[in-house]
Amino acid sequence: MATIKDIAEKAGVSIATVSRVLNQDPSLSVSQETKQKILDVSEELKYRKKTGRRTVNSYKLAVVNWYTEEEELEDMYYHSIQQGVRERCDERQIETIQITMNDLKHVDEVNGIIAIGKFSVKQANELKKLSPHIVFVDCSPDEDQFDSVISNFSRATENVLQYFYDKGHTRIGYIGGREAYKDQTSLIEDPRSVSYERYLRAKDLFDPSIVYIGSFTVLDGYNLMEKALREHQNYLPTAFFLGNDSMAIGALKALHDAKISVPKDVGIIGVNDLSVSKYVYPPLSTVKVYTDRMGKEAVDLLVERWNDREITKKIVLSTSLVIRESS
Repeated sequence: MATIKDIAEKAGVSIATVSRVLNQDPSLSVSQETKQKILDVSEELKYRKKTGRRTVNSYKLAVVNWYTEEEELEDMYYHSIQQGVRERCDERQIETIQITMNDLKHVDEVNGIIAIGKFSVKQANELKKLSPHIVFVDCSPDEDQFDSVISNFSRATENVLQYFYDKGHTRIGYIGGREAYKDQTSLIEDPRSVSYERYLRAKDLFDPSIVYIGSFTVLDGYNLMEKALREHQNYLPTAFFLGNDSMAIGALKALHDAKISVPKDVGIIGVNDLSVSKYVYPPLSTVKVYTDRMGKEAVDLLVERWNDREITKKIVLSTSLVIRESS
């Protein structure tokens, strides 16, 4: 039996265009010639549209991963989001396939996409060729076109810095990461570093010399803290905010190796609340990000699209500050 993908390939158009023509989408802007070509090809291939309203469990969605498997093992943030997607899909009996951006040309027809990670506008438009129903998780490349689920890292950063400030810290360092879109179109602005600078500038406390940026890994957390210790051994910040728990765990090791007491000499707070964070020494204070909920909300948004919601939605989830012994 012919599929929409077969028609798209023979007609030289996108899968989304074929789907919208066959479903008589009045908002589609293509020439009458293109419409007729699609109809002719569908007749030639003897394509027959399924009748009756489809139930949710008859749909198939593609989960597009931004991180590689190796990167996910280094930082479990995206792995946890995927787990939330899987759990909600299991509950709703929705079939899923796992793909990457490199797989798009080889994927059969899907009814929707959940894209997990950081995607540029260019990549978003590439995904749209496979399906018009897309939910982005952890980014929002175009909120006028696409649904998205993100966490409020700006507010989380303000909460961390306010906590430190209320504890009497006025020299607060930052160790974070910098990422780029996989298509190399640009670097990605991190709301943690932006909010960190904005908050401390407002209090006239910002010092760029105690800001360290690398990658979101344990190794860079260790190396960047070592660098901070070398450069500021006589005037070390009394607190550090780390971009994620992996970096914070590396930073704790560097402070331990340097025989600097945490939190007596330096307070530490990370982000993500990894399962191991409560078991390191001292137990790590952190920002709890509801990653599993992000994945579940993404599936729910996609189901709403399948049920004919037309207006885009952007869901911003709150976070929680978890104080343990490192701060």
